[in-house]
Amino acid sequence: MILCIGAVALACPMQSCANGGASATSAGSATAVDSSDAKQPAYRIIIESLLRVAAKQDTTTNYPLFFARKFLNVPYVAHTLEVNDEEELVINVRELDCTTLVETVTALTLCIYQNQLTFTAYQNNLRNMRYYNGVIDRYPSRIHYFTDWIMENSKAGIIAEIQQPNPPFTQVQTVKVNYMSQHPQSYKALKAHPEYVAEIARMEQRLTGQKFRYIPKSEVRDTPVMREAVHDGDIIAITCNKPGLDIAHLGLAVWREDGLHLLNASQLHKKVVEEPMTLYQYLQQHPSHTGIRIIRINHK
Repeated sequence: MILCIGAVALACPMQSCANGGASATSAGSATAVDSSDAKQPAYRIIIESLLRVAAKQDTTTNYPLFFARKFLNVPYVAHTLEVNDEEELVINVRELDCTTLVETVTALTLCIYQNQLTFTAYQNNLRNMRYYNGVIDRYPSRIHYFTDWIMENSKAGIIAEIQQPNPPFTQVQTVKVNYMSQHPQSYKALKAHPEYVAEIARMEQRLTGQKFRYIPKSEVRDTPVMREAVHDGDIIAITCNKPGLDIAHLGLAVWREDGLHLLNASQLHKKVVEEPMTLYQYLQQHPSHTGIRIIRINHK
């Protein structure tokens, strides 16, 4: 059985791309699923079908890419985590943005590594990586900046950030984030609950000043050292110099004969795609992009 979400006409909705949080606009088509109760049988069917198919693959399978490619052509939709007045675990695999694509792929990959092929296991993995200590307690309990996502999930042993060798990791990003607290009107939850802004600001202060090595975009070429440092299926976090933000975009690494490419939920293409241009070419088209950080899902 070959299951590709983008090509399957299932009568149910899908998710969003939210570094630095999501804006006030609500997609409206996402479905909230409480972390302890599968309210959407269709999503259970999709997730468990994907896991069953994956479990039959050869053990040499690159599972992050295996799952990511199942979502090719799925529509890009932003802000799908912002559909509830009260914070809940949102499950939506029929609409994706760059962040929710990465989270979905990571949660599915963890299920395979754990040999847990159930929707409940998927929910638990998603909740554990999206919320501090896996606990849902109001909007500030969600991890909003991707640097924080990396730090928290590294502490939990879910992922590891690769920052060596040097080269190609020749540059250092000093994080300085404040976008959310400086633009609360852009966030539905912060507009409704201005008392959350101070909590968000404290979180931003904790992140600001953190330093991480990254590969500058001038070095994202097809070289032996790059192929050694970046593996197929690694999470690519594109660093930026946009005021108040740390990461501009996310995707997964795909090596081809002509170099490194990005599999991502693309706002430009309006769907999940493997970019036809190399990542080097892609980065050169975005002046605010400075390079890439590399994150790898741990296989315990």
